[in-house]
Formats: sequence, structure tokens, C-alpha cells
Amino acid sequence: MDYETIRLSQRDGLAVITLRRPEVMNALSTQMRAELTHAVKAAGETARALVLTGQGRAFCSGQDLGDRANVGNIDLERTLRDEYEPMLRAIFDCPIPTLSAVNGAAAGAGANLALAADVVIATESAVFLQAFTRIGLIPDAGGTYWLPRQMGFAKAMGAALFAEPIGARQAADWGMIWEAVPDDDFADHWQARARKLAEGPTAAYARVKQALRQSFANDLDAQLELEARLQGQCGQTRDFKEGVVAFLEKRPATYEGR
Repeated sequence: MDYETIRLSQRDGLAVITLRRPEVMNALSTQMRAELTHAVKAAGETARALVLTGQGRAFCSGQDLGDRANVGNIDLERTLRDEYEPMLRAIFDCPIPTLSAVNGAAAGAGANLALAADVVIATESAVFLQAFTRIGLIPDAGGTYWLPRQMGFAKAMGAALFAEPIGARQAADWGMIWEAVPDDDFADHWQARARKLAEGPTAAYARVKQALRQSFANDLDAQLELEARLQGQCGQTRDFKEGVVAFLEKRPATYEGR
């Protein structure tokens, strides 16, 4: 499928989705949300890892307030349910590892789009901004879910109430993202990280995601039971056998499963 607002490229098991509306800092239009949802689902069926990034000086500036499709539309609940939720679910439910490579400003829904990925790597000059209260709104696009889990309650509350920019280095120190990387090294670094995921044991990665996410709802007994069940499944995969043999033979493993 051809896309107008994004680009989906795939090579050697790694899919990269690039937001391509640099003239508006990759703001999320109705069309972009639909195309992004479709592209994430398509990548999840064929790739081994997925990256989300932006073209130009921003990752994503959030909702496109000038989107013609939304002119006169003040039904924010409908927009979130019909357009944002499918996009966010596609990323959250993606069976392969997902990585946000935040190349610049990530604001409003754009910040929370980035946080929907499994891992977030940002260039040091990037900033994250929960801009919602500046226009009388609450964080949406999953922000009220991601922020307290990744930053802790106190910092999430401050970020939401004050709507002040958080630099990438501070975001990493707070646990909001995985790491902040010097600007000159950013492209090479996230690409190397993404290739490592694409070359890794995909079946195990999927179960890592399941186990960590369910831990928030489980008590210890339920989590130990889940670990045992998922580990038993991993033990039956070709990837596990390859990993053990490669370890004994002192060579890099070659993983092929999904």
C-alpha cells in the first residue's frame, strides 16, 4: 500500500515507519493516524522489529489542530475512540519489539505516541512535552497510562499539570525513556539497537512483553505461574535450541523464529 503521510520501509527483518509531514512537525492528522495504524499492523505480520521515527526536526508535535478533516469537529471522545485507540492498540499489541527513535520534539499526543513503543531512544536535543493543560485538556493518547508507569506518580502528575518540556536526558534519568544519545551519534545508535532486536529471539521477545505487562495486575503467585508457563513455551522453540548450541559452540546465535 502507498502512504501519503508516512513511509514504511523494510529490510533484513527491520521495519521503519517514518512520519512524513515535516512542514507541520509531523502533526497527527486523521489520514496519518489511519495510515500509521495500517502500517504498524502490516509490519507486525512480516518484520522482526519495528521502529517509529520522524522526518525533519521533530518526532511529532501531536494533534494537527488545523487538520481539515477535524474542522468543526469538537467531539474529542469520538476522535480518541475511533482514531487514536486503534493506532495505539496496533502499537501496543504488535507482536514484535517496537522502538521509538525520537529525533526531535515530541509534544502532546506525539509524546505519548512515542511512549507507546516498547523502547524509546531519543536524541539529546529532543524534548517531551505534555502540552494538554495549556489548552484546557488532560493528557490523552495513552498518556495517563504510560506516564505513571514509566516515571512514577509524582513526576507524572507534575509533567501533566505544569505542561513543561522535559529534556531527553532528564527523561532518561527519570525512567520515562530508555536512553538519550548525543545528536551526532543518534542515527547510528538507534539503527544498531533496532538491528539487534531484529536479529534476536523474536518468540522470546513477545513473551517478555506479555510477562512484564501482566505483572502490574498479578500478585506474586500469579506472576510466577505466568513466568513458568511462558518459559515452558520458550523452551520448546527453535530459538532456544539455537541459543544453547551457539553458546556451547562459542559463536553468535542465528535466530529465525517469529
